[in-house]
Amino acid sequence: VQLVESGGKSVQAGGSLRLACEFSGLTASRSCMGWFRQAPGKEREEVAEDLSSGGIKYAESVEGRFTMSQDNAKNTLYLQMNSLKPDDTAMYYCAHALRIFGSCLRFTTWGQGTQVTVSS
Repeated sequence: VQLVESGGKSVQAGGSLRLACEFSGLTASRSCMGWFRQAPGKEREEVAEDLSSGGIKYAESVEGRFTMSQDNAKNTLYLQMNSLKPDDTAMYYCAHALRIFGSCLRFTTWGQGTQVTVSS
């Protein structure tokens, strides 16, 4: 499995960005995908992830502002980020987990990350 993120840049607070993660070497129906982020001096945190039930779980801090979507025809996972805040500044990573008998296992494959910087 390979994951390659893109789309990170510097933006003003209140702006929008769409991150993309091109994936290869995986079977979409047997995969769960997610976005995570890590700010300097902080632990990596979940932003959005597929649930075994088929829905998507969002971190409380991004609920209503971020949307994760996937286009299997383009082998790409997206993260649409609106109403960006300085606290959203971080390196953003997409991640892959196997889906076995419908259940998402833990995330084991990560991309190299793309930097998002939000200035006030």
